[in-house]
Amino acid sequence: MTAPTSRRPPARSRRRQSIAVPGALLGIGLGGFVDGIVLHQLLQWHHMISAEESPTTLLGLERNTLADGLFHAGTWLAVLAGVAMLWSRALRTGHTWAARELWGWMLVGWGGFNVADGIVNHQLLGLHHVRDDLGGPMSWDIGFLALGIALVAAGWLLRRPPQDAGM
Repeated sequence: MTAPTSRRPPARSRRRQSIAVPGALLGIGLGGFVDGIVLHQLLQWHHMISAEESPTTLLGLERNTLADGLFHAGTWLAVLAGVAMLWSRALRTGHTWAARELWGWMLVGWGGFNVADGIVNHQLLGLHHVRDDLGGPMSWDIGFLALGIALVAAGWLLRRPPQDAGM
């Protein structure tokens, strides 16, 4: 009689792998969803190209809605890629990760998304600002960047394992 075979992967592939990339991708995608759903759709503060194409005309609104849809498709792909990578690593290695590590990397990704969006789209390309309708877009943009930096910092701290109290 033969012993049952194990379904575990070979020892060399069971080494622990970082979840920095899949966690950050999940954060980028989910953070993008929050931005698009809350700022673009619910609050209607701006659209992806609202500084280039005014959403106050039907044609402008159609073009902004298309740009928002393409943005949402990109964020969906980032979430899909993050889930696929995380799933693949868990299956391949047999490891699980602490929730705080995953949440930490997700916050790093979300904050990184906000910082990149704030610098590239708001400042360098001028595609839109957080708010254009109140007459002071720079203060809203700075607040958005500060939130992004705070999310990165909080995620960076959260992703680390807790220190032993006795050390």
